[in-house]
Amino acid sequence: MTLPIRKRLWAPCAAVLLVLGTACDGEDAPRDEACGEPLYGGEATDEAWRTFVDAQGRPTDSSQAVTLESPAPGQTYAMDAAPPTWRWTSPLASRPPSRETPHSMLALLGNLLLPSAQAHLPPVTGDFYWVQVTVPGRRCPVELLTSNMEWQLDAATWDTLRAASGQELRVQVTSAYLVQNRLREGPYRLESPRTIRVEDSR
Repeated sequence: MTLPIRKRLWAPCAAVLLVLGTACDGEDAPRDEACGEPLYGGEATDEAWRTFVDAQGRPTDSSQAVTLESPAPGQTYAMDAAPPTWRWTSPLASRPPSRETPHSMLALLGNLLLPSAQAHLPPVTGDFYWVQVTVPGRRCPVELLTSNMEWQLDAATWDTLRAASGQELRVQVTSAYLVQNRLREGPYRLESPRTIRVEDSR
């Protein structure tokens, strides 16, 4: 299947930005573009995620990073435990709503006349959180982009993490405030990823 021109052009650019972003923070190997998009929660969209990817080349800033309430540092989960819920707080959540309107009258009229021309969801505004879990031996991280202040892990995601039992997993959270998909504040990252383990209780 032939990809749309927009996606063909964006993919190599994203790969370059990912390499630059990783080189700046010195943490993990470049994120493979073949890994695809993350899971989405709340108001998050693919366009919002691409804004985060585009911003990875910026210097690391942890001044307004989230405070992870869970998982706790070095937390260990039993193999037979139910999928956990991870929660955090963020200074960005207290930002007043932007006064910019998400749609102009011209855009609304255009959607009425040519609804099929809108290839993506409406632009989003607010605080968003990109959670990435690095799993040893796994090509792609486990990822979620959300506007919520928590992540209730689904069964499939939990199974992926449990498959790496006995190994150290790293949880990183990148946060930013977007206005109509444009970066207004951030991105901010935890100064150090949170490490966790899943252990066999036998």
